[in-house]
Amino acid sequence: MKIATWNVNSLSVRLPQVLDWLAANPVDALCLQELKLPDEKFPLQALQDAGYNHCAVFGQKTYNGVAILSRVPLRDVTKNIDGFADEQSRVIAATLDTAEGAFRLVNGYFVNGQEPGSEKFAYKMQWLTGLHHWLKQELVSTPNLVLVGDFNITFDDRDTHDPEGLRETIHHTTAEREHFQGLLDLGLTDAFRLFDQPDKSYSWWDYREFAFRRNRGLRIDHILVSEPLKSRVRSCVIDKLPRKNERPSDHVPVVVEIG
Repeated sequence: MKIATWNVNSLSVRLPQVLDWLAANPVDALCLQELKLPDEKFPLQALQDAGYNHCAVFGQKTYNGVAILSRVPLRDVTKNIDGFADEQSRVIAATLDTAEGAFRLVNGYFVNGQEPGSEKFAYKMQWLTGLHHWLKQELVSTPNLVLVGDFNITFDDRDTHDPEGLRETIHHTTAEREHFQGLLDLGLTDAFRLFDQPDKSYSWWDYREFAFRRNRGLRIDHILVSEPLKSRVRSCVIDKLPRKNERPSDHVPVVVEIG
């Protein structure tokens, strides 16, 4: 079972790139963030034609929006965090029944937060707290769980090109990283760090100042797996190739294989 996460930064703009990537990388499920379109504009037919007959969508005009594209049926689809009132379309979850058994797939576009001390940062802290409480309950009812998405958090200094210069700035604050650690404390594991990885492995690069060419990036797109799935993870990689496309997303896919 291969699962990928990709913040496409506008599906209407990046749809041809998504279809090309899926043709070259026929994963079983692809989780998208930042659709930036309402449900009625979602390109369902094009994705079904590509073999993804099961799509759970939670769109939003102009901003946010998440979706799960799957080759296998999806059931028990839920949207946003249970118990946390939110007007933004940030989370979608579904259960997948596979040959290896059923598991819960949670796809999130985490709050950016703008800057420490701002109202948006306070919203991020509240949102992360709500996510933690909800996932704690989810793990009780569905121990086989995979959490993916654009976390907008670097977990440690290996995840940033400039750990000292960016320390305590957005994506790097102690408060954000403590929330990330809180997710791990629930029994989740960073699939990417289960394996030896190249130094300076990032999943996001600013469009400005030739950041991708200079590899001045951040690893903020993550895949966390629950304890029962940890031993079944075969690989986890970042695919940098789509960042070389014309008009690319500023994020690239992260792919996990679970046996």
